[in-house]
Amino acid sequence: MSIECILQPGKIVVALFMKNNLNIDVKEKGGLKSGPEYAILVGLVQRDQKEEEVQEYLDELEFLALTAGAECKKRFVQKLSHPDSRTFIGSGKVEEIFQYLENHEEVNMVIFDDDLSGKQTNILESTLKVKIVDRTTLILDIFASRAQTAQAQTQVELAQMKYLLPRLRGLWTHLERQRGGIGMRGPGEKEIETDRRIVRDKINQLKQKLEKIDRQSQTQRKTRGELIRVALVGYTNVGKSTLMNKLAKSEVFAENKLFATLDTTVRKVVFGTMPFLLSDTVGFIRKLPTHLIESFKSTLDEVRESDVLLHVVDLSHPQFEDHVKTVESTLSDIGIEGKPVLLVFNKVDLYREKYFDELLDRKTKEDILDELKQSLISRFDHPCVFISAWSGENLDQLRDDMTKMIKDQYQVRYPYLVKQFWTM
Repeated sequence: MSIECILQPGKIVVALFMKNNLNIDVKEKGGLKSGPEYAILVGLVQRDQKEEEVQEYLDELEFLALTAGAECKKRFVQKLSHPDSRTFIGSGKVEEIFQYLENHEEVNMVIFDDDLSGKQTNILESTLKVKIVDRTTLILDIFASRAQTAQAQTQVELAQMKYLLPRLRGLWTHLERQRGGIGMRGPGEKEIETDRRIVRDKINQLKQKLEKIDRQSQTQRKTRGELIRVALVGYTNVGKSTLMNKLAKSEVFAENKLFATLDTTVRKVVFGTMPFLLSDTVGFIRKLPTHLIESFKSTLDEVRESDVLLHVVDLSHPQFEDHVKTVESTLSDIGIEGKPVLLVFNKVDLYREKYFDELLDRKTKEDILDELKQSLISRFDHPCVFISAWSGENLDQLRDDMTKMIKDQYQVRYPYLVKQFWTM
């Protein structure tokens, strides 16, 4: 990792330079897609973890890498009671990775499934002679390439700066008093403190800019009148944007990649004669960097101020129950609890395709799926509906369930509007 702080007349540029370019104050956003990227993944099985769990995390990390534009060639898993302070993994595993890199010159990046310190990154880069990327760096890179609005771009830049601040140490190590003797004395920490002050000032500027944008967003929300608000929430890549397009008949960007949506999109939808506002928000993920949660709190205000939550779940994913827990935990962390929730189990068609044997007759498939539905309905505290946003399967049932929940909210908050919007 190479970090530079550059002072220019009237402008401060602080950048964390790696081959994937986490650049600050640079408009060009190419992410990891600047050239062919081939990577290996590294996971650590710690004392309180199982190897199967770490493999699941690496599956997700591989999807993140693919989203950023990197192809994964191999995985390495290390079992340690706790991370090594110098290289995160053991020295033997570092040597094993080095030998693999020597024999596969096309691999130019090693991605770790956990956050690395600046010291660990520097040691690993000098030892392995390739780019070292940790999970947070990878997610920030994806966010930087996907951010479109001024709000999202500012939020991502703020998260980058917060991530960069503790990693400034080591930039001026050639001037520090690490060893005694002639020629080894220098300014030392003074330069590092200057860099930190530059970054802190930039963070304050970005916070002020974000507060201004947030005030504008609050004004926009106030002008939306007294309509009930429904927010789509869920794990990333579960089909929220596709469902948004189906319900609102809009053209929100949807793609089979992680974090396809960063900017909150709000559409007015009318079921029968009853209008409401439907919003699509950024998806959640396991090990979501704290910097991102803090930076995107203003975006999540749309969820916080909503009246009903549609929690979309990818039923075809092997770990969909863990995804539900992750989303619920994240919502709790940002203070969103007690709202009416409708669990929308999406991708039923893909579930059949992945898990049903072709030799099974239609009646058997329906019975198996019904048993699964009953099991999930009894397991969760919220009402459930099973759909396919892609094919449109069971969307009528979803609309009926949404209509009932929205009508209940109107009756509680605006009883005089029910007669206006709804006729039995």
